Amino acid sequence: MSIRNAKTEDGDAIIVLLDQLGYNGSGKFMQEKLQRLIDHPDEEFVVYEEDSRVIAFMSIHFIPQIALEGDFARISYFVVDNSVRSSGVGKALEEYCTQAAKRRKCDRIEVHCHERRSDAHRFYFRQGYEEVPKYLVKMIK
Repeated sequence: MSIRNAKTEDGDAIIVLLDQLGYNGSGKFMQEKLQRLIDHPDEEFVVYEEDSRVIAFMSIHFIPQIALEGDFARISYFVVDNSVRSSGVGKALEEYCTQAAKRRKCDRIEVHCHERRSDAHRFYFRQGYEEVPKYLVKMIK
């Protein structure tokens, strides 16, 4: 069991995990997006590997702040395989994120988690996250 930086070769496993969250069809653009994230200086894209198999991943963006002393870390995607949920994998990745955020001088971690994902909400609350309304989105076509 280990957490390591993602590689483009992990794309197929990441597609399977995204499918479990209902994000079907990511295969057509996975390699290009994954490479962009891997190369981005304000991103950490990590996978959790067990027996040479990727069973979870997390994408963390680091967002510099001009008006605040601490920067923000934002979890943009976080998926643990259905077959190993509640086994400590998610907690290990969240703890990794916390340490990465501290290394990058962040004073908070943000995560957007759709209201339909109530199991994920319980997980985040157990890790010490609080709900902070309001989140606004503008869809661009």
